[in-house]
Amino acid sequence: METVNLRRTLGGLYRPKPGRFELVTVPDLPFLAVDGRIEPGSSPGASPGFERATAALYGLAYTLKFQLKKRADAPLDYPVMPLEGLWWVEDGRFDLARPDNWFYRLLIVLPEEVTDADVAAGLAALRAKRGDLPEFAGLRRERFAEGLCAQVMHVGPYATEPETLAGLPPFLADAGLVDRVGPAGGLHHEIYLGDPRKADPAKLRTILRHPVAPA
Repeated sequence: METVNLRRTLGGLYRPKPGRFELVTVPDLPFLAVDGRIEPGSSPGASPGFERATAALYGLAYTLKFQLKKRADAPLDYPVMPLEGLWWVEDGRFDLARPDNWFYRLLIVLPEEVTDADVAAGLAALRAKRGDLPEFAGLRRERFAEGLCAQVMHVGPYATEPETLAGLPPFLADAGLVDRVGPAGGLHHEIYLGDPRKADPAKLRTILRHPVAPA
């Protein structure tokens, strides 16, 4: 059986130190993905659509993992990586204080060895088990190349993320870089290393990542 240790090979992208911004170059990577939008008047933590999309993505991720591990021909084992979210708004003026106009793309990174055909087979197995749920229609494999980014580990509730991101402008100014999130076309990126349903909010760990460019 082939084993792919994504936590080791991609570790540099998922282990920033709390409160310290760093620069990383994120290569072109394959992901499981699904898109959605937060309902007006709601937020990610209260959105039923977001909850269903997250459950669908995890359902496919684990179905695919177990299917590939048990297949007779060239079995493959790998860890299911953390949930990631890209966030944006229609007018490009992304504001963490107003979550009810956000669009999102949820992602879970995959090994290069996982093909479109593997994902299609995993989705078929998921539908056979749970039925043809509407949220399954948007599940897919896609590639995403983020390039040069600044990132930091935020520790604490999601509501206090702006306090951590307040350190980004001076960090970028010192590095001669500018933030691409917003009208420049970049997307606010969060990587969730804790489960808000189980963890103490004060101890939640979330990587905040923004694409950047030379000033």
